[in-house]
Amino acid sequence: MKIFPAIDLRNGKAVRLYQGDYDQMTVYSDSPVEVARSFKAKGAECLHLVDLDGAKDGKLVNFETISEIVREVDMFVEVGGGIRDEERIRQYLELGVGRVILGTIAVKDPEFLEKMVSKYGDKIAVGVDARDGFVAINGWKEITDRESFEFCTYLRDIGVKTVIYTDISKDGGLEGTNMEAYRKLQKIEGLEVTASGGISFEEEITALKDVVAAAILGKAIYSGKLDLERAVKLAE
Repeated sequence: MKIFPAIDLRNGKAVRLYQGDYDQMTVYSDSPVEVARSFKAKGAECLHLVDLDGAKDGKLVNFETISEIVREVDMFVEVGGGIRDEERIRQYLELGVGRVILGTIAVKDPEFLEKMVSKYGDKIAVGVDARDGFVAINGWKEITDRESFEFCTYLRDIGVKTVIYTDISKDGGLEGTNMEAYRKLQKIEGLEVTASGGISFEEEITALKDVVAAAILGKAIYSGKLDLERAVKLAE
């Protein structure tokens, strides 16, 4: 299982939001590239970047920061947040980003999603954010009537290789993740699932290792609840 430490970007800084709430934001560092370097030094080979400005208003505020991270730190980087057209996908892939994550647009415009998956293959991942089992979009503010597991099956069927599944209610709470959801997702053959949201304990990493392809660690490593170096070793 691969470990993806997360860096959420806002105005060029590394921050964390609590359950996606921009009013509950903590700034962790003015230098995201240094944060990425510290993750690399602790043995992480992958990095999960979220452009919060892009997600909120579609602006490319953090492009230079993302470019610097990709250029300066030798890691597999995936990027999400406000990617709503092919131009943005192309810009990120030309930078050297390994994978781009589509969110709201994947739900709202299935035709666009299918076209991008057929064109870019496994360089397109889909972020599925769920609340009470239903897919949430637009920065988690709008709950759709799409059942999240059924949506993941549809994604597999159209050729999506990687899904990043987040139980919103667990995100940023440091009280554990939704193991039951990942066991259910494990039954969708041919889909590589990344677990995200609330992973806080070493036992969870050990348990997830047999269930998902990757796990994203956020607040737990920033707060010191989990040691990244140890998490990477546990996941191997």
